[in-house]
Amino acid sequence: MPLGLALPQYGRFADPALTVRIAAAAETLGYDRLWTADRLLVANAPRTPYPGGNGAVPESHRTFLDPLTLLTAAAGATSRARLGTSTLNAPWYPPALLARTLTTIDLLSNGRLDVGFGLGWSEDEYGAVGVPWRGRAARLEETLDVLEAFWTGGADVRHTGALWTVPPSTVLARPAQRPRPPVLLGGVSPAALERVGRRADGWLGVGLPLPALRPLWERVRDSARAAGRDPGALRLVLRVNPVVTAGPAPEGDVPQRGTVAQIADYLASAVRELGAEPLIDLHHAARSPEEFLSLAREFRDALALPPSPTLAPTPTTGLNPPPQPDRSS
Repeated sequence: MPLGLALPQYGRFADPALTVRIAAAAETLGYDRLWTADRLLVANAPRTPYPGGNGAVPESHRTFLDPLTLLTAAAGATSRARLGTSTLNAPWYPPALLARTLTTIDLLSNGRLDVGFGLGWSEDEYGAVGVPWRGRAARLEETLDVLEAFWTGGADVRHTGALWTVPPSTVLARPAQRPRPPVLLGGVSPAALERVGRRADGWLGVGLPLPALRPLWERVRDSARAAGRDPGALRLVLRVNPVVTAGPAPEGDVPQRGTVAQIADYLASAVRELGAEPLIDLHHAARSPEEFLSLAREFRDALALPPSPTLAPTPTTGLNPPPQPDRSS
């Protein structure tokens, strides 16, 4: 069971030196996946509510470091753990430049990159980077097309689409992984889940009670079958952002709140029933770097994980661009 940890990145843990230190320590503890997220700003009068809790953005999100820069630093501090984004808001970035940056990180890490994309939720962040809020799903679809061209298109790279045109060009830099790094997609809307099954190597799922999570994962798998793909080849990376409590929380609060044992039991059940890969985010659980590492160790022990051997690169299945993609959300 690959076990993932969100690297220190925001709030009181927004310190690049701490990110490097925790990355190395987490790998020594036996964590197989290290992840960063993507947040740009917190608008004082937001146009879109935060999709969680009471709709208020967590105070810790007011300080957020760049995800790809931190993964670059983590690549130099580790040798085994895979490095991923959960999630990178793909529509913010020109895809040709994104292809170059992600290729460089994959080469720097000797083929350990997992590329996780999402659409984000903040209209204000889109405005700040000069990208239209409307049409963001179509923008993601074409971003995947451009990345596929840069990563697997042979000696001559080219792309013609509604948003970007890449003339026939020579781009010889290629990722270390063949045919490319794994691409995972987030989202819970019907269109987002359909896109995962149709185009991606896996789903970046969220910590929902298992009765709510199961039908979403089945929808992804059904979409893969409908696209003629093998649903068994898809990964489910399940992220939890718990508040860790000293005493047991009501079962209805898990996995948002609970003891280490309660959260670990939830994750273990998701592994057994759904084949999930746990991703634990301790930003809301820890109050200091020492507690961050201590909790990471407790979760490792609760999930009965010994330090892991070197993992082989995760195989990929292709982005499978459709002739007429659903771009409705």
